[in-house]
Amino acid sequence: MTLFLNDLGTLSAAGNSKKDAFNRIITGDRTGLLKTAKYSYAESVYVGVVQADLPLIDSKYNEYACRNNQLLLAAYSQIEDTVKQMLKKFGAHRIGIVLGTSTSGIRKTELALSSISQHGKKPDDFHYKQQQLGGGADFLAHYLDLKGPAYTISTACSSSGRAFVSAQRLMALDLCDAVIVGGADSLCRFTVNGFEALESISTELCKPFGKHRNGINISEGVALFVLSKEQGPVELSGIGASSDAYHFSAPEPTGQPAVVAMKMALKKAGKVATDIDYINLHGTATPLNDAMESKAVSEVFSNQTAMSSSKGILGHALGASSALELGICWQLLSSTTGSKMLLPPNINDDELDPKLPDLNFIQPGQKSTSSVNACLSNSFAFGGNNISIVVERT
Repeated sequence: MTLFLNDLGTLSAAGNSKKDAFNRIITGDRTGLLKTAKYSYAESVYVGVVQADLPLIDSKYNEYACRNNQLLLAAYSQIEDTVKQMLKKFGAHRIGIVLGTSTSGIRKTELALSSISQHGKKPDDFHYKQQQLGGGADFLAHYLDLKGPAYTISTACSSSGRAFVSAQRLMALDLCDAVIVGGADSLCRFTVNGFEALESISTELCKPFGKHRNGINISEGVALFVLSKEQGPVELSGIGASSDAYHFSAPEPTGQPAVVAMKMALKKAGKVATDIDYINLHGTATPLNDAMESKAVSEVFSNQTAMSSSKGILGHALGASSALELGICWQLLSSTTGSKMLLPPNINDDELDPKLPDLNFIQPGQKSTSSVNACLSNSFAFGGNNISIVVERT
């Protein structure tokens, strides 16, 4: 069964549309990462902020009114025409929704708790569904009046990557003809302070694979794709998944479970390592994760394939990061530029860590030597929840 990614809607710290975001990503513009104390109880830290004027949620959906669902609504507006075409062809019962998130609308709960502390009561507009993990898929299903399966997956930083596994399965089981698939995460104190407690937050701009890397810049963002059997610009070729079962937050240091995920994705796509023209690395800029991933990628791809982490520009959008970064691959593959196109650079404002394997990191201004026809994107989450996805030009 051949599946296609027909369309993409996205907002991130890099921009408010796929075109604007992609232009800033390939030029290495990291001005979307801003320093603030808004989400931190300690010192100011860099976070990636979506700076769009987000659409308001109609009052009849007040129980879903939160920033996370506003992000989803904004991304949906970019793919609305494609979804309407699918609705007309297949009907509401044959279109599903699978999303990934780690925050949902928990910021609304933080504000409600603050209101209780200060005024003795929660705001009148607060509803538990605003923070419920499944709230995003539930909201979109109600908003679009879709009758197909609609649910959310939360497996930390691989959440929206896992959503593609489930969406693919819905299609294979003939439960859907099209699926809106992706993820959204929004900034909140819970995650920023949680990662600070783990000593994983950098007070500086993050440094993926840098010698002086010391943590992540948490961000927010959204990416929604339309997945179907209808011919589209990009094919979803293969997905590999594995689990470390090693530690709650630290990756398995040899990288072997990550190797399993990448090799599985290549095998399902019917490809070998040399067929991949670009790799979007998980590249969190934490000491342990970058060390693990560089070992694993070096084993599978050596140092020939052009690669980069986009988190130096986007920040780490947690549950939405996998879909956001697959969106970069989608942009590369759907481009009509062909060869000699700018590639997303590995931005870290630092020298590369000489203790890590020698990999082919993309430099600012670097162009492809030939057409980019196939990409692989990695997401390696807490608990060792690993996803690798291969997509290719049609």
